[in-house]
Amino acid sequence: MSSPAYDASNVFAKILRGELPSHTVYEDAKTIVIMDIMPRGDGHVLVIPKAPSRNILDIAEDDLFAVMATTKKMAHAVIKAFNADGTTIQQFSETAGGQVVFHTHVHVIPRFKGVALAPHASGMADNAVLAANAQKIRAVLA
Repeated sequence: MSSPAYDASNVFAKILRGELPSHTVYEDAKTIVIMDIMPRGDGHVLVIPKAPSRNILDIAEDDLFAVMATTKKMAHAVIKAFNADGTTIQQFSETAGGQVVFHTHVHVIPRFKGVALAPHASGMADNAVLAANAQKIRAVLA
């Protein structure tokens, strides 16, 4: 089975091109990290490769390695920024796997004992809350 072609009109491609706003918390040569606008918990970020790929099934290995290195950095950062007990790391591939936006991305979600995650893609967060949470993470990374 071959994957469908990459669609350059997806929301993350538009963010990478500067066509849509985002709350960026980190960026390096190969990755960018933004706040998830439909978070499953406070501090939920998305690690996105700058190079186009649909998901883990077609991403170039060097881009995947960069994404995972940034994912580890963000896991440490969100735990510290939110005094979390741990993290949930998620990557969805294709519709059957739960993928909604078809540009590779990894969810990094701070977790707290006894607190359930909100459902996936369940609702938009308040922009002021996203901005404040982004600032908490940036402060830890500074």
